[in-house]
Amino acid sequence: MRIKDWVANERPREKLLSRGARALSNAELLAILIGSGTGGKNVLEVAQELLARAEGRLVLLAAMPLERMRSQKGLGSVRAVTIQAAMELGRRAFEEMALLDKRSITSPELVYRLMLPTLKNLDHEECWALFLNRANYLIGKEMVSSGSLESTPLDAQKIVRRGIEKQCRHIILVHNHPSGQPRPGEADIRQTERLRKALSLMGISLMDHIVVAEDAFYSFAEERVGRLR
Repeated sequence: MRIKDWVANERPREKLLSRGARALSNAELLAILIGSGTGGKNVLEVAQELLARAEGRLVLLAAMPLERMRSQKGLGSVRAVTIQAAMELGRRAFEEMALLDKRSITSPELVYRLMLPTLKNLDHEECWALFLNRANYLIGKEMVSSGSLESTPLDAQKIVRRGIEKQCRHIILVHNHPSGQPRPGEADIRQTERLRKALSLMGISLMDHIVVAEDAFYSFAEERVGRLR
């Protein structure tokens, strides 16, 4: 059945207008982004098929490669780009909410929860720096390097420079392990100690280095690795 043949208050757009976005299912929200159906399927059926490809999980949909998404019957490039843009806006909104949270960073678990939306499901390693003031409030964060499946370079000079520019007092380093195993390798440990020394010369402390995997994390400070303790 075509969407326009439905009862008016059950059509996704009209339902959102009358009851608000929270009243819609994930498939209904996707249907609004997709716009119309194709090939004998209405737009909601197209949305449901796309969600099925992502095992019904929005986190997997957000990580779905553009080429795979656009191959879904009824989507194509324009609609796939629209969906990916919407997912990215959602991710950025989550990050902004975290930055507006005025709690100080007091534990590795808070950092893990803050960074998991950014680092989960990546097929390569990324390294991020969190910049904190004297009271441990987050005043900024940015990606400082991107690498391969098994490693990412650590540019200590760049991190020190950005720390000085942001006038931060502490830095927490965060990177992901796509393998799912958060334990750091010897290279991670060496590079972390090198960065700690470089930052200390500028009066900035490296508070922690946290390795994020999909369902776990490793904290250098908690594990008392090197002088991060």
